[in-house]
Amino acid sequence: MIAVIQRVSQASVTIDNEVRGQIGTGFLVLLGITHADTREDVEWLSRKIVGMRIFNDADDKMNLDLAAVDGSILLISQFTLHASTRKGNRPSFIEAARPDVAIPLYEAMIAQLTADLGKPVETGQFGADMKVSLLNDGPVTIIIDSQNRV
Repeated sequence: MIAVIQRVSQASVTIDNEVRGQIGTGFLVLLGITHADTREDVEWLSRKIVGMRIFNDADDKMNLDLAAVDGSILLISQFTLHASTRKGNRPSFIEAARPDVAIPLYEAMIAQLTADLGKPVETGQFGADMKVSLLNDGPVTIIIDSQNRV
């Protein structure tokens, strides 16, 4: 499971010209799920995301987490994070989980992030054509792969 975390001042997702989710200060999280991911990956990655200390403190050091800044999360499913570009110029998405595997894990991630953050998580819609808008703060972008945990 791959998460691309972007620290934002604001972010939103629009589907069919209608805003589906939006946040102010917080994280825009793009989530890629592979066929090998499990509920353990969801739990580990959620704790890691919520605990990320990448907001500036009074000394301008990245030292604060979402709770300290009353931040929110906008979670967007993005199968293209598992693109393989080893051969040619057309990416292969064979490592991305099929919907029957990915949807339950995506929904589990929504529930786990909500529980770990202590407030609802804004979302896009799995499989939809989404337009994502963000104001990256910093910019700060962190990539976490649950398969690389020690």
